[in-house]
Amino acid sequence: MEIATFGNGCFWCTEAVFQQLKGVDKVEPGYAGGHVDNPTYKQVCSGTTGHAEVLQITYDPQQITYEELLRVFWETHDPTTLNRQGNDVGPQYRSVVFYHNDEQKQLAEKYKLALDTSGAFDDPIVTLIEPLSNYTTAEQDHHNYFLNNGSQAYCAFVVRPKVEKFRKVFQDKLKPEFSN
Repeated sequence: MEIATFGNGCFWCTEAVFQQLKGVDKVEPGYAGGHVDNPTYKQVCSGTTGHAEVLQITYDPQQITYEELLRVFWETHDPTTLNRQGNDVGPQYRSVVFYHNDEQKQLAEKYKLALDTSGAFDDPIVTLIEPLSNYTTAEQDHHNYFLNNGSQAYCAFVVRPKVEKFRKVFQDKLKPEFSN
């Protein structure tokens, strides 16, 4: 098993996406990249800790590659908005790849450059690529948020449409229990 760590907006939305991928064993919401040790959700939401909301994804590279995870990362959020994803605004929602080794760094940089030069986006990609630092697991009530709170208004109007779009685009990558 290997680990990837991505910040691509609210972790309630992105956790629900990565949990459905074949080869992904565990998706853990957390906080990374800040200057405060063991911050709380409330502290991170204040935008003053320097942390991003992230997902730490444990995956089997024999079933899904890091490159495939990067593709899902970049296709399921807007990497051109600085410190923002939709209505979620602040540095805690920044687009960032936290790499665990030189290979992940090189692959993320290569993918970002290819996307930027391809013209896939009208604006430049602002995704940061940084070594993982100061990671803390989020409080338990943030784990499996969409699965446990699917009827809540935020989940119904923000998370569900993102998950449905993801399922259409990545249908061939879904775990059997999530494919229709």
